[in-house]
Amino acid sequence: MKIAIMGAGAVGCFFGAVLAEAGHDVTLIGRPALVAAVRDGGLVHERGHERRHIRVKADTRPEAVAGAELVLFCVKSFDTEAAAAAIAPYVAAECSVCSLQNGIDNTDRLARALGRPAVPVAVYAALETPAAGYVRHKGGGKMVIGPSPRSGEFAQLFAAAGLSARISEDIQGTLWTKLAVNCALNALSALTVLPYGRLIGHEGVDALILGILAECRAVAEASGITLAPTLEDTVFGLGTSMSEQYSSTAQDLARGRRTEIDDLNGAVMRRAAELGLAAPLNQTLWTLVKLREASAMPLAR
Repeated sequence: MKIAIMGAGAVGCFFGAVLAEAGHDVTLIGRPALVAAVRDGGLVHERGHERRHIRVKADTRPEAVAGAELVLFCVKSFDTEAAAAAIAPYVAAECSVCSLQNGIDNTDRLARALGRPAVPVAVYAALETPAAGYVRHKGGGKMVIGPSPRSGEFAQLFAAAGLSARISEDIQGTLWTKLAVNCALNALSALTVLPYGRLIGHEGVDALILGILAECRAVAEASGITLAPTLEDTVFGLGTSMSEQYSSTAQDLARGRRTEIDDLNGAVMRRAAELGLAAPLNQTLWTLVKLREASAMPLAR
């Protein structure tokens, strides 16, 4: 299958590597540094103790999606509308677009900007990008696909590439659950500069995590979403299963980049306000990360 990946960061490069190794025609669309690295030495995919150099196409231009049968949309949440508008003229009529993004409303925003439906996909993988064109897989690799006429085909495609893929009719519940997990860990990992294994279990942290999750659960339920009773166990389990993983928010701050905090704790904070609920812990984490973002900027003159 001819597949274009719009926004080739850690998630995009991981899927690009896995699908290219499975024999698909993959084009990565990303920053100039990524394109140069991939053209010079291939896409580096580190998994376990093995490092592979994979030949894939790479481009900076949105028109590189032309002719693709499937677009995996992996841009940061705050770039959703702009990136979608950029590719919209070049997406073929028979092409499907899947959102592999964080957050709970990116698929709707993507669909509005494209003027066509998009398929939500929740991704669970521990990834990092040590350098441009280099993705390190540290664990996980599961995905949950929302319903669409082609979702069964996509699930088979991903499964054939060695990924765990299933279809869920309750994709909103899945996206909210992932949001809650991110709200509990991303900002704390970023602010403390600690991986999950050294964060969870530290004095006072577990009680704080439970409080954050309680706010997320209350806001979700008021929004008509029921989160799994195993949510808390899932979060604490990451201290073991992904003990060395730093959150994507931590990785963004370390690189001086804008984070997705507005679509994580910020989303819970905003929804709570709309519903007349309080979410002080999520609001505090959102505020602190926004201050960290601001502190990384040059002094105002």
